[in-house]
Amino acid sequence: MAFALARAASSRASHWSVKSFHSSSTSLHGVKHVGVLGAGQMGLGIALVAANVSKLPVLLLDTNEAQLNKGMKFMDSLLKKDIAKGRLTEAQAEETRSRVKTTQNMADFSNVDFVIEAVSENPALKATLFRDLAQATPKHAILASNTSSISITKIAAAAKGREEQVIGMHFMNPVPVMKLVEIIPGLATSNEVLRTTKDLAVAMGKTCTVSQDVPGFVANRLLMPYINEAIIAYETGIATKEDIDTTMKLGTNMPMGPLTLADFIGLDTCLAIMKVLHEQLGDTKYRPSVLLNKMVDAGWVGKKSGRGFYVY
Repeated sequence: MAFALARAASSRASHWSVKSFHSSSTSLHGVKHVGVLGAGQMGLGIALVAANVSKLPVLLLDTNEAQLNKGMKFMDSLLKKDIAKGRLTEAQAEETRSRVKTTQNMADFSNVDFVIEAVSENPALKATLFRDLAQATPKHAILASNTSSISITKIAAAAKGREEQVIGMHFMNPVPVMKLVEIIPGLATSNEVLRTTKDLAVAMGKTCTVSQDVPGFVANRLLMPYINEAIIAYETGIATKEDIDTTMKLGTNMPMGPLTLADFIGLDTCLAIMKVLHEQLGDTKYRPSVLLNKMVDAGWVGKKSGRGFYVY
């Protein structure tokens, strides 16, 4: 699960593109079969790009059958849109679709070379999943997390005996559109795993940056305090939400105002990341806004719930 940078949800936020690219596929990274854990928006996007751009077979795992079905229907709709726009042919879309299989059983990851976990930002859940992945996957398989803020070293500690093969692979949302992947090696991550992860990201059509394993990495260390400060400005009456967003769009050339962006990211995700920053760095400047907490408590978490700072 990760988050959307400012340009993630500009004019293309609701129009994901899955354009076909040519990639070197297995030749550089050596990965032959990808497993994606979590069929939400991020996991589905990762699976789609792996299948469409790097041309790799993908096994998409989610214990919720309804979520799997919803994700695959969304994938079909994205492929149909690109066919209609001339970005893909019917044959290319069918090839992409045929590369993605689904499962509800982690035991089916017994043949994957590279797993990308994309579940919610819950440290306990991730620890449990990586403990199980260490047992269910082949000994050579790399175990990557799409976490946007949680320590990779801490996640790796749960994968007993496999710590060197755990790495952060933070995609931006929406995955088919956004070009960046943050790569985060943990304390134990091997150089070979780092190289392979970079090569796979490039084969998926992405540009890589590398961050130290610190709270928030680079993107969220900078973005989330900006959004949080905008929420504080709104809750303290400095300006209306519309004027805050307009000021940042027209005054600083942001494609989207911070409060609109928070709605697209998900206020629950913003709160989870701010809590990580505040708890692990111990600086009051990272204290989550009171209003942010209240809105998440109310279930007003943004676009995905139909209401956040704006109504959708």
